[in-house]
Amino acid sequence: MHLFTKKIFILGVVAAFVFLLSGIYIALTYFQGVPVLNYHQINDTDHNPLTLSASEFEAQIKYLSKEGYSAITPDQLADYLESGKELPSKPILITFDDGYKDNYLVAYPILQKYNFTATIFVISDFVNTYDRYLTWDQIKEMSNKGFSFESHTLSHVTLTNVSDDNDLRKQLTKSKEGLEWRLGKKVEYLAYPCGKYDQRVIDATKDAGYRGAFTINLGRDTTSSTAYYLNRIPIFGGNSHTFARFWLRLKFTQLFTSLQNLKSYLNNEGITFLSGLIYIP
Repeated sequence: MHLFTKKIFILGVVAAFVFLLSGIYIALTYFQGVPVLNYHQINDTDHNPLTLSASEFEAQIKYLSKEGYSAITPDQLADYLESGKELPSKPILITFDDGYKDNYLVAYPILQKYNFTATIFVISDFVNTYDRYLTWDQIKEMSNKGFSFESHTLSHVTLTNVSDDNDLRKQLTKSKEGLEWRLGKKVEYLAYPCGKYDQRVIDATKDAGYRGAFTINLGRDTTSSTAYYLNRIPIFGGNSHTFARFWLRLKFTQLFTSLQNLKSYLNNEGITFLSGLIYIP
């Protein structure tokens, strides 16, 4: 057999085996794990990968309501992961990153309409500073209605790029302390800016007193998950936002997580022609 053909054959066998294992894994874990949705902006004016229209967002929340999902808080998720504390039927954690003003103007009324709450990770220095971002009055109103507000650092710097340990500590602690002072509530969760983290950042996050931290890694969270790199289901990043894309990511999270891992492996091995055949919505 020609060496190149033999290599392709071996890769094909490996890929088939990975798909088989993925199928078994999906069959065993399909109903396991808590989905954590990750949004950013909700409005009808910004047409970019981070933004859903109001109608798109409402269609998704309406579906969750119709299907009997129950919104939970980061504390409920952490209690479940740490000690197996019981969650409501069909739990789901809805999160927003950055703290855009449209989270209050557009998303908040829609969530209230369907009796959902959410968690918003705010860039604390941007509050009351830039017009596109939330004000403290808006945050306090939503907080009083059961919405959770957690840290997305002081200024949304990529934490892995912060070389000075004091600056890293400041980004983590001062945002936390500022939110706690303003809201009179404990702030114990972080969303890594741009989803970037390493062991040094994780250690600093623990030292700053956070109970857990969220990435933008696609996946559900189970009792085997690690508190400082929790998965989410990003509802952004596509060329277009459609209900079908949302539904596929929600219902088949494990499948697309496995396929994404395989795609990354193939790309790292330079086998781009195979990776290009793998569809990730």
